[in-house]
Amino acid sequence: MEDTRLGVVESRFADIIWQHEPLTSGELVKLCGEELEWKKSTTYTVLKKLCDKGIFQNQNGMVTSRISKQELHAAQSRKFVEDTFEGSLPAFIAAFATQKALSQGEIAEIRRMIDGFDEKRKR
Repeated sequence: MEDTRLGVVESRFADIIWQHEPLTSGELVKLCGEELEWKKSTTYTVLKKLCDKGIFQNQNGMVTSRISKQELHAAQSRKFVEDTFEGSLPAFIAAFATQKALSQGEIAEIRRMIDGFDEKRKR
């Protein structure tokens, strides 16, 4: 999955699918008409685009996700760190932490996450 970028409207569309899947393409058209005021052709155009990106699939009129919302966000985050910080997670964290003071709770949570990753690596 190369291009994981989604615009605001594509993100809303994706959320509709994740919230209601599995759903028929007809149900998706109805939901998009109600929530986004889209016509059938717009729904199918955007669905095809996101299927081509590997996020969803439409098999025999049944729409399901190929990746979860969390997996998409993880891929987008990895791509951002790669493109902006030459793949360096410490550089990203340093840049983020200098712009926003981390609370003691956030620091403790980050430490727990790192310790958890370290434990998994040791197994």
